[in-house]
Amino acid sequence: MLDTVKLGRRPGSMRTVERVLKAPQRLGLDLIAIEEGSEIDLDLRLEAVSEGVLVTGSLRADTVGECSRCLEPFSDSVELTLTELFAYPDSATEETTEEGEVYHVVDDEIDLEPVVIDAVGLALPLRPLCSDDCQGLCPECGVRLAIAESGHGHDILDPRWAGLAAKFAVDSEPRKNLVNTNLVNTEAEEK
Repeated sequence: MLDTVKLGRRPGSMRTVERVLKAPQRLGLDLIAIEEGSEIDLDLRLEAVSEGVLVTGSLRADTVGECSRCLEPFSDSVELTLTELFAYPDSATEETTEEGEVYHVVDDEIDLEPVVIDAVGLALPLRPLCSDDCQGLCPECGVRLAIAESGHGHDILDPRWAGLAAKFAVDSEPRKNLVNTNLVNTEAEEK
């Protein structure tokens, strides 16, 4: 909560505020978030305008997450810009907007928690990556491709042919000679 009494209501009056807050809960998304109790650095400017208090500034906090490709844990940080109007009680802005569209000044205080929660939720990526060039996991064996040997791969037999391959002990490599032999035999039968 920020007190706006010292700011006053005269349009144009301004005050700067620097705060370090503890995250009251885990803020973010399933795969990446600011952990509960982590520090959130706020560098804000409060400005009185005719309809309320305009809050602008920046937010910075450390994040922890799980890579959406390789599923490894990683840490990062989020930095974002805040710009939000907190409407005075009985102002034209409060009267002309619907419930939940604008934040409010209540008893000369503004509550930054919902603003921070909304801003962080919108700023964090839905599919976070541990690095931009993360290769992910092998779709066959699940090993992280970043630590797999070069040329990592698997011979894959089409499951529709697996029964025949097992019966005739045929390996999974296609044979060109068999195809050519079949063509020769087919041509000989036609003559």
